Amino acid sequence: MPYEVKAVVAKSPKQPVSVETILVPDPGPGEVLVDVQACGVCHTDLHYREGAINDEFPFLLGHEAAGIISAIGSGVSKVEVGDFVVLNWRAVCGHCRSCVRGRPQFCFSTHNASQKMTLNGVPLTAALGIGAFAEKTLVAEGQATKVNPLVEPEVAGLIGCGVMAGLGAVLNTANVSRGDSVAVWGCGGVGDAAIEGARLAGAHTIIAIDIDEKKLDWSRNFGATHTVNSFGKTNDEVVEQVRALSNGDGVDVAIEAVGLSDTYKQAFYSRDLAGTVVLVGVPNPEAELSLPLIDIFGRGGQLKSSWYGDCLPSRDFPMLTELYMQGRLNLGGFVSETISIDEVELAFEKMERGEVLRSVVVM
Repeated sequence: MPYEVKAVVAKSPKQPVSVETILVPDPGPGEVLVDVQACGVCHTDLHYREGAINDEFPFLLGHEAAGIISAIGSGVSKVEVGDFVVLNWRAVCGHCRSCVRGRPQFCFSTHNASQKMTLNGVPLTAALGIGAFAEKTLVAEGQATKVNPLVEPEVAGLIGCGVMAGLGAVLNTANVSRGDSVAVWGCGGVGDAAIEGARLAGAHTIIAIDIDEKKLDWSRNFGATHTVNSFGKTNDEVVEQVRALSNGDGVDVAIEAVGLSDTYKQAFYSRDLAGTVVLVGVPNPEAELSLPLIDIFGRGGQLKSSWYGDCLPSRDFPMLTELYMQGRLNLGGFVSETISIDEVELAFEKMERGEVLRSVVVM
């Protein structure tokens, strides 16, 4: 029998969200029902509200979440009722060419729940296949990853998106190792997670670059050893400053967590010869990049993109929660405030003004 629950819905582009009563079905084969305990307010949710992802309104927002499994469908074997889980948007199929080759973190056929949650009989499009600004949500079994139940839900949920994207860009995509130098462009949630990842990996120089001094202050809490305020500076000036902070040679790894062509160029030219550039910031679909081909050839190294931190949730989520429990991962530092489900629209406004790192809805 369907469940009536409160949830945050975006009904049309660029309009304020509203809290509605939606219907969530019982889980079918391969599906699980999750009682959501906490969900972070991520920029991706704002992109959905603005119509920047697609036009499949109405959207059920929220995806950076943790909660308790309250019901399971037939065939579910990896989680049980009562398990504490972090939700993810990469339920690997196990059958595509990438999975068969032993690279499930690059699965080409990730999937979501088959059934739709509805509002007044209208199917809802769940953000990233999750839709967790709700008291209950329905997801595919592979989207629910069991983790240590002693972790607070408001910090555990952040692993499900922004924190994983940043940490994974450093640890999985760039393979930062002890003694490396790292520069990170953009000190929001993803950028600060990349800085935290560089610290965990043992980088000796970690340079944070942003146009907002407040965000640079935040970056120091996660391990930045140097900061560069790029406001009003030319690309060449930023490059010169980053290179000066890395013995004049440039950094081993440059992480671009903004998604702009100018900051990508800064990252490209700020790295050492044969260094690595990783794009983790999500660019506007219309954005273009122009670089002299001779510079790409002559500088060598690697140019990579990182999608969801190249993570494998079943491997990475439990590891990160254990690092948090050991006091080695500063997840709590990402939580600027906890809010109610009625305050999501206000949280979007604070996010756009750069006042918070993460607002977290606690149910």
